[in-house]
Amino acid sequence: MSGTALVTGGTGGLGAAVTRTLLDEGWRVVVPWIDEAERERLAPVEGLELVAADLFEPGEAGRVAELAAGDPDAPLRAVVNLVGGFGMGPKVHEVPVEEFERQLRLNLRPTYLTSQAAIPHLIDAGGGAIVCMSSRAAAHPFPGASGYVTSKSAVLGLVGAMAAEYKRDGIRVNAVLPSIIDTPGNREAMPDSDRSGWVSPEEIAKVIAFLCGDGSGVVSGAHVPVYGVGS
Repeated sequence: MSGTALVTGGTGGLGAAVTRTLLDEGWRVVVPWIDEAERERLAPVEGLELVAADLFEPGEAGRVAELAAGDPDAPLRAVVNLVGGFGMGPKVHEVPVEEFERQLRLNLRPTYLTSQAAIPHLIDAGGGAIVCMSSRAAAHPFPGASGYVTSKSAVLGLVGAMAAEYKRDGIRVNAVLPSIIDTPGNREAMPDSDRSGWVSPEEIAKVIAFLCGDGSGVVSGAHVPVYGVGS
């Protein structure tokens, strides 16, 4: 077994693929969940532990990190932060600051709290990996999504800060930047879109699993594009 991976958002459209990929590679995987319907995406299998938790609350994030680090035979070695969301709207001068702040909270708070709670356990285990979810929009902004673009850019700032702060502790911190992911939710939201350039969750999951593993041991502070060929 590779150790334990804590995957937030692990019951989502991308997260379920990440969870299955890590399980296939021999990881023990701990997945916090809050949506009962999404929980059904993951069938009970050996190595998978599901725990109900609200990762916007510091105490809950700490409890989940303790659980993830609780198996002495599979120390916590990886954290994958996938909780977040997308929001469109009008231009900056027409967006209430409350809506702008909602995107910041959605895309930063659980990533910060989960990483903060897990880092002491990663240090105790001798190091490991943190992977965070940014977006192509952070590098290539578009109109009508100021809160989303700003929050996903801030994720990259947090990744850089953590990579610098914990490099001597053997903790690698990287970000993946997807474009549109070919999930059921995105298909439903954009039924008439050309999906030829969309990237499958399974393809992105392979990249995330690589960043969690020892094979990426010299990679930290990276912003990894997962746009798909021709995107």
